[in-house]
Amino acid sequence: MIYLTGERLHPHDVRAAAFDTRWRGLDPDQVNDYLNRVADELERLHRKLTTTNTEAERIRQALRQWQSRHTNCRHRQPGVPNSRWPR
Repeated sequence: MIYLTGERLHPHDVRAAAFDTRWRGLDPDQVNDYLNRVADELERLHRKLTTTNTEAERIRQALRQWQSRHTNCRHRQPGVPNSRWPR
């Protein structure tokens, strides 16, 4: 099996993994079953990461919009309370 360092591991990489055969080696069916479970979990995590990144970007954009709408709500003089927010 060739290991590529520095590259992101993808589910298809795990599923396509091939190992050298050895005398009295591991059960190939068990290895394949385990690799499939790992690939499924990796795929789920990739989907979750994509969803989380999309949500984070949506929140950043909403915050920027909110900040741009409320730039004039800041105190003009230090120590003078904003009339919209009573103390």
